[in-house]
Amino acid sequence: MQDGTFLALMRLVPKSALSRAVGTLTRLPAPAPVHRAAMRAFVRAYGVDMSEAEQDLGGYGRFSDFFSRGLRPGARPVDPDPRAVVSPVDGVVSQAGILEGGACLQAKGIQFPVDKLLDDAELAARFALGGAYATLYLSPRDYHRIHAPVAGKIVSSRYLPGEFWPVNPATVRNRDALFCLNERLVTVMDTAVGRCAVVKVGATCVGRIRASYDDRLTHAGHPAGLRTYVPPRPVDRGAELGRFEMGSTVILLFEPGRVVWDAGLVAGAAVRMGQRIGAAP
Repeated sequence: MQDGTFLALMRLVPKSALSRAVGTLTRLPAPAPVHRAAMRAFVRAYGVDMSEAEQDLGGYGRFSDFFSRGLRPGARPVDPDPRAVVSPVDGVVSQAGILEGGACLQAKGIQFPVDKLLDDAELAARFALGGAYATLYLSPRDYHRIHAPVAGKIVSSRYLPGEFWPVNPATVRNRDALFCLNERLVTVMDTAVGRCAVVKVGATCVGRIRASYDDRLTHAGHPAGLRTYVPPRPVDRGAELGRFEMGSTVILLFEPGRVVWDAGLVAGAAVRMGQRIGAAP
């Protein structure tokens, strides 16, 4: 299907209602054989590597539990270099680089403003003039928990309701400011390399985004807006920050001059949670 045709069809789809319905279906109780059949079909269709999962398929009572599954101990070692910035997720690099004019590159010829992404002008100003950013896409086959790229303290989170456009390559190439339109949960940390934002972006059929550091849960009737944490909540590098209950995209933001991306962090590169993707200079 051509990109233009796909986008035109997606404009007609009731994306929020569809995402809510899919999320509800994945959490419904059902006979074990039904759940196992659905999970086996998903594993075959997307090539999910179940050898890394903390349980076999029989251990998951609902499809949503399987989709947001944890990993067996040791499956994702975290780079031991204390200067390293590690990937927060398993996925593929969509874009990575330095902010220019307060905007991140989304795709060739398309940018999105960081102040609109964060809905916080004061926070955005910390990153806007030369900050480092990386956009990481999670496919259906990937592990769908999100982890801290560096050690630090969580100072705030902001839930931003929005739309539910797909975040697949076809939409990224064609929908202006896509990541500023979709539902988002922004985690803000104070770290040894300055302020860091981890932006979790919803998408079509992403039932919910769940935080690990409080009871925040998107697309579930919870109030939107800013929460600050006093005192801030400490988190180790590689510790879990949250999970997608169905998949999506994560955007990392760092202040100017604080992080240098590794040469291999380029569009199309595969990354795994815990691997080094950059470092403090």
